[in-house]
Amino acid sequence: MGSVAAKRAGWNAIQGRLIASIDRAYGIYDGRTFKTDRFAAWLAARGIPWPGLPSGALDLTEDTFRQMARCHPEVAPISELRYALSQLRLSDLAVGTDGRNRCLLSAFAARTGRNQPSNSKFIFGPSVWLRGLIQPPPGQAVAYLDYEQQEFGIAAGLSCDKAMQAAYASGDPYLAFAKQAQAVPLDATKASHKQQRDLFKACVLAVQYGMGPQSLAERIGQPEYQARELLRLHQDTYPTYWKWSDAAINHAMLRCWLHTVFGWRVHIGPNANPRSLANFPMQANGAEMLRLACCLATERGIRVCAPVHDALLIEAPADEIDEAVADTQALMGEASRIVLDRFALRTEAKVVRHPGRYMDARGERFWREVTSILDSLSR
Repeated sequence: MGSVAAKRAGWNAIQGRLIASIDRAYGIYDGRTFKTDRFAAWLAARGIPWPGLPSGALDLTEDTFRQMARCHPEVAPISELRYALSQLRLSDLAVGTDGRNRCLLSAFAARTGRNQPSNSKFIFGPSVWLRGLIQPPPGQAVAYLDYEQQEFGIAAGLSCDKAMQAAYASGDPYLAFAKQAQAVPLDATKASHKQQRDLFKACVLAVQYGMGPQSLAERIGQPEYQARELLRLHQDTYPTYWKWSDAAINHAMLRCWLHTVFGWRVHIGPNANPRSLANFPMQANGAEMLRLACCLATERGIRVCAPVHDALLIEAPADEIDEAVADTQALMGEASRIVLDRFALRTEAKVVRHPGRYMDARGERFWREVTSILDSLSR
């Protein structure tokens, strides 16, 4: 966790310069004030659809910014800047004298059984640019291993929908969905049919989040009838999944509970949201899967630094990290096979050796801006 002290000491001093540096490419701020009308004009100029409120105003919540930054990377620097100015307190990060971040993981705190560590104390909680503080010590390396499209894979595995399982096995479930729905030719690629793939990806994510056609239409910037058509294609392409999902909701509403494959149970109240119930099996079984992966890796002697939603951060000597990664990926695959009754999920790994830093691509530009300003102040 190198450079924490420097970032803390200089943070208040650099905020004004940071606004000027980031906003140079956007023209949204007036001094330190975020101007909604300028932001709306910037979105319109780039054809970026943005969710709105019932009043017609733009939805400017932190969650919306984070979700939109995933779909539109050009939004990420503004998202990071807004969070940094309004909520970020570097002094809250729980960093010990040895430079390591330790905080209560709050296991099982969420209704789904997910961990709920403090967003301000856990390095993976606040802005993604802060993950650049993760730096392995000399002679060491870290690796970030995460399940690929975990929720889609869990839905495919638990529902036993063969078409959905085939889509996951293809390596690109979004493009595979478009091909299965006959919306693109069988030889289509991510490059040749990017626009169509993006629409089908948005549809898949909408189903996972429990969105209706209106919300999906706002997300993709298309008329509601097109959103309805995308959702219809999903239902027609994966009927076994929808039958399984509807059965889970019906069970929850009639029996007043749902449970995971290992027995973690959520009790349903009278005002239960069917959309949340539909997403519970994916979230809760994903939590079971990651816990099991942590157990298997720890028992194998792999040094697990942190579980992160659908991923593990591990550490090993630099000359042993590749072997540790291979072992961890095998164990994460085994955990998925146990939870999903022999259906395996893929993982991908990002390795960082000293003196490199772990960096999330969404926050890389912001990290460069902050460190550049700090360097100029220290001269």
